[in-house]
Amino acid sequence: MSETLFEQIIAREIPADIVYETDTTLAFRDINPRASTHVLVVPKTRYRNVAELAAADAGLLADVLNTAAKVAELEGVADKGYRVVFNTGEDAGQTVFHVHAHVLGGGPLGPEARG
Repeated sequence: MSETLFEQIIAREIPADIVYETDTTLAFRDINPRASTHVLVVPKTRYRNVAELAAADAGLLADVLNTAAKVAELEGVADKGYRVVFNTGEDAGQTVFHVHAHVLGGGPLGPEARG
């Protein structure tokens, strides 16, 4: 069994509503959406947070951001606007310690539309 929830999703040990996948990333719908579009983008290699990922593999961080942009396009929010959020640490609301980007959109985003 994989260590984190996201590793279990990547390994297909538990189901997820997958939106898009590349060789290095996986994008799937958040089970507790904060906006009409709320998709999580995770690298398939585990790093605890975005700072750790940036320090270790800038190319993979770019892949995560490129996947986020592709998700926005696929979800129809790229032209009107969307938010990409990385929560880093417990005080920021990070609950799964496998770096992930929240792609939020689908209408005006107020403070409640956070990752």
